[in-house]
Amino acid sequence: MVSRAKSFTILIFILSIVLTVAPAAAETGILSVTATVLSKSNCKFNSNTATLNFGNLDPASPVDRTVSTSITFMCHGSANPATFSITDDDGMYETGPNGNRMRHTTLTTEYLSYSLTLNPTAGTVPKNTDQTLTITGAVKGSEYQDAYVGNYSDTVVISIEP
Repeated sequence: MVSRAKSFTILIFILSIVLTVAPAAAETGILSVTATVLSKSNCKFNSNTATLNFGNLDPASPVDRTVSTSITFMCHGSANPATFSITDDDGMYETGPNGNRMRHTTLTTEYLSYSLTLNPTAGTVPKNTDQTLTITGAVKGSEYQDAYVGNYSDTVVISIEP
């Protein structure tokens, strides 16, 4: 019996060592969970380009010049009416919010300030119906009366969401 008791004690001792050994660290992973909720409206411009041309500005007769152009857009989707928002980036040579400037095409240190207005900038419209965005630009005579002679241009990105 002593040998059995000794074997049993050794067995318990071995089991206690095996049971007290810490298990290996578990591996972990990261699960990214994402979703995109689609808008009930989907608005797009019918054309990707438009031109706002101030024409010839005569510094000898510096009068304020206002010109307009338009772009059509249409909204689709399940919402009727559709909701939209239109913004612009103030152009490539802006001086700050609503600080639009055209740059001289050859003398790149010369600029001509102008203002830009979009109408409408937001709203609700019937879906699947052409809508018109009117873009109005203005140059004050005082801005070009002493301007360097030549051509000026700018590029403005207009965005419609959703």
